[in-house]
Amino acid sequence: MLITHDTRCALDAVVDLVNSAPDEESGDSVEGLADVAALGEFVKNHAISDVGVLTERDLAGVLRIRGRFAEVFAAEEPHVAATLINELIAAAGTTPRLTDHDGYDWHVHYFAPGASVADHLAADCGMALAFFVVAGEQERLRRCEAPDCRRAFIDLSRNRSRRYCDSRTCGNRLHVAAYRARRREAAGLEQDLAGQKVVQADASVG
Repeated sequence: MLITHDTRCALDAVVDLVNSAPDEESGDSVEGLADVAALGEFVKNHAISDVGVLTERDLAGVLRIRGRFAEVFAAEEPHVAATLINELIAAAGTTPRLTDHDGYDWHVHYFAPGASVADHLAADCGMALAFFVVAGEQERLRRCEAPDCRRAFIDLSRNRSRRYCDSRTCGNRLHVAAYRARRREAAGLEQDLAGQKVVQADASVG
């Protein structure tokens, strides 16, 4: 599926937003958006435009939609994901419009003029995820399969084969663990065979 630059930016933002939450299942207790300053860093890092002075109300709104987006990534059926996305973009008051702000090529903003940062994210990120449901690619919205990670990611591989949020960390770590387990199993089998030979030798002597 074709993913435009602005859609990719929205996807990166929603993945980082979901992953900013503590995750009890993986043992990660760190809150990535603990205060307004942290939200400001998030806005800056993702170059989110048309954002005024951030407040505690903005933070509460972003944390609320973060939970809803997490539910989208957890949805196993397209109709469940679609319902969640519809609720997000409807509540945000989606107003599609073309813009070429800050020297970028023409692209579509879905949030209404003057929208809060939460509504901005709900509209733009919600529409970005909606494209995956429409294309029959909702299964690409995934959680890392590493048991001690569970970070959200979007599988953009050609054959939908990506299993980990980062193959260089989670993927390699599990591959190494599996390799070591196979080595231990092989070593244990060799010891068992050696022990059987000793028993057989003793039996033949007797």
